[in-house]
Amino acid sequence: MTGTAASRVRGGPVPPVHPYDSFTHVELTHVEKRIENWIRFGRAAHEQILDRRRRVVSYLPGSVFAFARWAANEFGTVISRIDIVRAVEPGEAHQTLPFVRSGGEILLKIEGWPKVEQVLRHIDPVEAVGIDPCDVAPDHWRHVASRISAGFAPRAYLVERHQAWLKRREIDE
Repeated sequence: MTGTAASRVRGGPVPPVHPYDSFTHVELTHVEKRIENWIRFGRAAHEQILDRRRRVVSYLPGSVFAFARWAANEFGTVISRIDIVRAVEPGEAHQTLPFVRSGGEILLKIEGWPKVEQVLRHIDPVEAVGIDPCDVAPDHWRHVASRISAGFAPRAYLVERHQAWLKRREIDE
């Protein structure tokens, strides 16, 4: 299902993405005990409220954000997932994922509540040492995804590693 048919299934028309629009748009929905899409971290450049249950947050190219999704039906949880995504420039190669237009570079993709919870618990100490998770080295999020998927605990993101990442990024610019 694509286009207007898909938007009607989700609850109404969604503003179209214009070809000149360089933002990455994320549709967030909250229906009590049914659907919860939320942003765990990220610096939104714009927010549009569609109705009392839905809004769209937009990110500039290069921005990193964590997008968590949870849905249930009368039998229990249907999906628990977290993605850490880097918004891309128009025309740049990217992966697609639900509720994210036009997509982005997926740095981490984890499914299943116990593993999603591990990722959420991994983000807290990063913030506790004063580092915004948006600024963490993209390689670290890939490391976290690999380790958790394999059933291992990821290494902590230390201030020293962050300083090394900032210096490496400075050299690349």
